[in-house]
Amino acid sequence: MKRTILSMLAAGALVSGVALADRPAARQRAQQARIRQGLGSGALTPREAAKLERKEARLRRQIRRDRIDGGGLTPKERIRIEKKQDRLSRQIYRQKHDNQSR
Repeated sequence: MKRTILSMLAAGALVSGVALADRPAARQRAQQARIRQGLGSGALTPREAAKLERKEARLRRQIRRDRIDGGGLTPKERIRIEKKQDRLSRQIYRQKHDNQSR
C-alpha cells in the first residue's frame, strides 16, 4: 500500500514538473494562434502582426538560450519569461482592439 502511494506521488510530481517545463512553449503556441487569428480577421494589420511576431521570436530565442545555459529553466528565469509573456499578451490584446484594420 505504501509503495503504491509513493509511486503515485512520484508520478504526480513528475507530471507537474513536465507541465511546468512546457508552460512557456504552450503559451507561445497560444499567442501565435492569437496573432494568426487577428491577422486573418483583420483585427491586426500586417505591420502590427509582423512587429508582434518579431517580439515573439525574440522571446523564443531567449527561452532557448536559457534552457541551454543551465540544462533547464530556473525558477527565476521562468518568472522573468512569464512576465515577458504577460506583457506580450497585453500588447496582442491592445493591437487587436485598437480600431485599426487592414
